Amino acid sequence: MKLGNETRISEFLLLGLSEEPGLQPILFGLFLSMYLVTVLGNLLIILVIISDSHLHTPMYFFLSNLSFVDICFTSTTVPKMLVNIQTQSKVITYEGCITQVCFYLLFGILDTLLLTVMAYDRFVAICYPLQYTVIMNVRLCGLLVLVSWIMSALNSLFHSLMVVQLSFCTDLEIPHFFCELNHVVHLACSDTFSNNMGIYVAAGLWFCGPLIGILYSYSKIVSSICAISSGPGNYKAFSTCASHLSVVSLFYCTIIGVYLSSAATQDSHSSATASVMYTVVTPMLNPFIYSLRNKDIHGALKRLFRRKP
Repeated sequence: MKLGNETRISEFLLLGLSEEPGLQPILFGLFLSMYLVTVLGNLLIILVIISDSHLHTPMYFFLSNLSFVDICFTSTTVPKMLVNIQTQSKVITYEGCITQVCFYLLFGILDTLLLTVMAYDRFVAICYPLQYTVIMNVRLCGLLVLVSWIMSALNSLFHSLMVVQLSFCTDLEIPHFFCELNHVVHLACSDTFSNNMGIYVAAGLWFCGPLIGILYSYSKIVSSICAISSGPGNYKAFSTCASHLSVVSLFYCTIIGVYLSSAATQDSHSSATASVMYTVVTPMLNPFIYSLRNKDIHGALKRLFRRKP
């Protein structure tokens, strides 16, 4: 019963990226700018895909979902950090922290699953071009996205309920700019063995599993491209995958770099700074990566802005 009383805490303290007062205005301006670019860029991608019938294809359907998830993923962490910087406060309520853990896991895992689904879409398009429209029909595309949402929600709910069962003592400082699951678990006074095991199992399922699926899809794609004799055919086939491959590389490389460096140095501040890459920078860059060399997006943007009221 004593442990039950210890869980009745009201708030955590988010230490953020830096405690130096002189850096706070710079951090506020930087992250506000990045957040606005992320939201506006991804909203523009969604608007273009919805408004242009030429983009009503499986690839762009998945891309619009990815853009929506990127907006939500960034919105889970950055607005609270901006509020704390502006009010010169480090406080986040217990309920707010659990909610942040829940939605951070939901949209983070959903990102990996959507990237895997998009890799499968490119695999079918290149390896089975004649059957593409039959295989990637509307029903299958909707089902793939729905299953991704359900699996992400179940994983998020599982970890959130596991965290709620923990009891916390007096040390409630989180050396991060948001309630990252590992840091919250490490603050607990009670036994965290089951939580840690759940984190390791989830990492294997939702991080390594999708990565293996993506690598397998691209191994088949590379084999098919190499079998194409014509140079223009090789270029056209690869160009449809280049944007997605860039996003996958950026997302996974930053996550791997963050957790490998934090495991090697045991420096929580460095880990928090590095986490900015996959929580803020990657979602911000995704719209630019997908639109930079994409003729379909370029054409849709021109048609959108030339359209008269």
